[in-house]
Amino acid sequence: MLLGLLIVSGSLLMLGWFRSTTNQGIATGRPDGIGVLIGFVTNFFDTLGIGSFATTTAAFRLLRRVPDELIPGTMIIGHALPVIAQALIFITVVDVNPAQMAILIAGCVAGGWVGAGLVASFSRRAVQFAMAIALSAAAVLMVVGMIGLIPAGGSATTFPPQAFAIAVVVSIVLGALLTIGIGNYAPSLIVFSLLGMDPRAAFPIMMGSGAFVATIAGVRFASRGRFDSRAALGLALGGIPGVLVAAWVVRSLPLDTLRWLVVVVVIYSAVSLLRSAVSSPALDPMASAPRSPRQ
Repeated sequence: MLLGLLIVSGSLLMLGWFRSTTNQGIATGRPDGIGVLIGFVTNFFDTLGIGSFATTTAAFRLLRRVPDELIPGTMIIGHALPVIAQALIFITVVDVNPAQMAILIAGCVAGGWVGAGLVASFSRRAVQFAMAIALSAAAVLMVVGMIGLIPAGGSATTFPPQAFAIAVVVSIVLGALLTIGIGNYAPSLIVFSLLGMDPRAAFPIMMGSGAFVATIAGVRFASRGRFDSRAALGLALGGIPGVLVAAWVVRSLPLDTLRWLVVVVVIYSAVSLLRSAVSSPALDPMASAPRSPRQ
């Protein structure tokens, strides 16, 4: 049932995406090679556990491809289909309590729906501040994982009642945070491990939650025109092959050096966003949408 709902939600997002480009006059077109490459690399990293939001934000900022206020919606919409591919893979190969997984995913989706409505109404300055905080949090979580402070976790694939209640609340919060660019991989892994779950069992929950939040929140961003269609298409076209390569071809890869490099880039982007937010006026959120990435 979850697999079927994933396919349905992805189809609804694609429909909303198409309607937004035709009804709202959003600039579209074929992505260039760099746009597709960003999608491939970031989703390759995401499938390996490095995450895609922080790296995508860094790439967009460094290459000046998407206006800051459009980055959250562009990432949510563009990464939705690759994350659905991740979810389809992990839900079918990892054992976890299906009822609890469904409830945790539903909680994350509820948080994402509320969060998307808020973020889509933010001004450029507010988005810059929010993403700077999100990137800083992502960098901290990356470092925590790399120095071994994330708990090893237990062996359970089902939460006891009290732990499950905590997990539901955490999922709702993480769903809302996803819409401003704080990925749910590291915080979910930390919390679920602390609650005694086998870290492997967290993967289908994380991937499923991310997929449903991306599609549902993506519909809200698309309906308000708060995304760059060309950049989002590049993420989607490059991202799905990136997921497949990471999931099926790569079995072991020394990622420590690469992760530290990502942390440096993410911190640079966070500082850059914060400086831009401090030096720029607070603009009306709808005054600049929709916009082309070349403007």
